[in-house]
Amino acid sequence: MTSQPPLTSLPAPPETNSTFSPPAPPPSVSAVSAPAPGNLTSPPSSGTPTSGSTVGTRRPSPTRNGYLPPGALAGMVVGVVIGAGIVLAAVGIFLIFYKRRKRKLAAQNLPLKNDPFAGKPHHWQQNVSAPSDYQELPKPSLPPSNGPTAPLPTVPVSAFNEPLSTSGSLDSDKPFPRQSPGMPVGNFKSTFTYEELKIATDNFSEANLLGQGGFGYVHKGVLTNGKVVAIKQLKAGSGQGEREFQAEIEIISQVHHRHLVSLVGYCTFGSQRLLVYEFVPNKTLEFHLHGKDRPVMNWPTRMKIALGSARGLAYLHEDCQPKIIHRDIKSANILLDDSFEAKVADFGLAKHSLDTDTHVSTRVMGTFGYLAPEYASSGKLTEKSDVFSFGVLLLELITGFRPFDKADTFADDSMVDWVCILLHELHSV
Repeated sequence: MTSQPPLTSLPAPPETNSTFSPPAPPPSVSAVSAPAPGNLTSPPSSGTPTSGSTVGTRRPSPTRNGYLPPGALAGMVVGVVIGAGIVLAAVGIFLIFYKRRKRKLAAQNLPLKNDPFAGKPHHWQQNVSAPSDYQELPKPSLPPSNGPTAPLPTVPVSAFNEPLSTSGSLDSDKPFPRQSPGMPVGNFKSTFTYEELKIATDNFSEANLLGQGGFGYVHKGVLTNGKVVAIKQLKAGSGQGEREFQAEIEIISQVHHRHLVSLVGYCTFGSQRLLVYEFVPNKTLEFHLHGKDRPVMNWPTRMKIALGSARGLAYLHEDCQPKIIHRDIKSANILLDDSFEAKVADFGLAKHSLDTDTHVSTRVMGTFGYLAPEYASSGKLTEKSDVFSFGVLLLELITGFRPFDKADTFADDSMVDWVCILLHELHSV
């Protein structure tokens, strides 16, 4: 019998719980995700993880698993902030322009409907605010049948005694003077009888004749309240009906601007139609440019007249609703006050056009030499026709020549053709 080798003593197992626990199962797939092949930089460490560590607690590399470094993250935040600022700025600019547009539309429409005594005028020259010393007049009311009329303490007496400014209805830095009875204020128009105007002009005497043309005659007149006016007597047979004439007066009476002659009133008597305008004392631009023995006008004065005329014409085209096309812009229709402020006159030929109209078809009226060629040939009238006439007026201001000079300055050509030839020769040199 063979003897068995002696048994070697085995080391004692470590102390454990009283019950035997099998080895820990491998981690589940959901707990640990396998890294992408391209993201492996080093093999996992050999050795069994300790009981206090788990495989899923290792933080992946920030640059390898979609995380941005701190610098890039800060740049993204700054970019978002800048983008939001740009959006807010764009919204703010849009709101500013929207409010300005809304105020402009309100300013265009309100003067035609609002009571002139309700507040400050809406159309000040160059869109500046009303002067600081502007004082509002109380609404007029009929005096009571018994007892004296209450005084007006808010308006100084000097404002009542002061004559109307000849430089415009809304142009001075002084408060508005009180309007006399029968004078138009705001959207109120005044009517006169034919007898009143005959008395004002001394029966339309030749001594009071200021000028004449294709439209009719203009006489100087003095109303019963002492106000000096210019009375335009339109030629009979103009083809304009009573309804059209009344509609034209309704619109023209709303026009109030520093560089436009204001309409005071009108008269209809049978076939007679008369327009009463404010009187501008310093005659016309034509008189100062071409009058006999007149001093040469200096350049600052010419520039002042050109700018004033342009502003008045722009008001007719852009700020009036409906817009007004003058049709007869010329030096004889540019009146000057004592300060040589220009005032566009003669609305008797004016035409009204809605913004949706591309042109107005009408019989050709105006003055030869100033007419736009497309208007003269087709009768299609737009505000560009006035712009052409204004361009001729500027050439007249610069050169001192009439559009068609009787001295044959331009031979058989007009001033426009003559200037075009000169410009062509200058470019060809």
